[in-house]
Amino acid sequence: MKKHAGFTLIELMITIAIIGILASIALPAYRDYVTRGKLTEAYSQLADMRVKMEQYFQDNRTYVGACAVGTTAPLPSGMRYFTYACSNLSATTFTVTATGVTAEGTGGFTFTIDQNNAKATTAVPSGWTSNASCWVRTKGGSC
Repeated sequence: MKKHAGFTLIELMITIAIIGILASIALPAYRDYVTRGKLTEAYSQLADMRVKMEQYFQDNRTYVGACAVGTTAPLPSGMRYFTYACSNLSATTFTVTATGVTAEGTGGFTFTIDQNNAKATTAVPSGWTSNASCWVRTKGGSC
């Protein structure tokens, strides 16, 4: 008489339940991790733009005319996760804005920086907490 070895149906169901529980925790955490990685494009490009804007100001004593192609402070182009725009250009002020691209998973995010190095998160997608005094890095709104 041969002894059969293998898994019972109960053992198989317990294994599937454990895998399901682990997946329900791991997938949302991974998705947030990927999103936070995409946000670094905006942080680095906005910081770089601030330096370029200050270089432009040193050369011209005004921010008017900055952000144009051919200047020392052209807007970033060819970026994947964010689009960039300048506003509030005057002799002493500027605001550079990074707006998330919805198709790339960063839709809903809007970050700004100005001449005083004031960083702000002006818009976030649902489930995230905004922070008017910094660029958010986590869902909870921490900087």
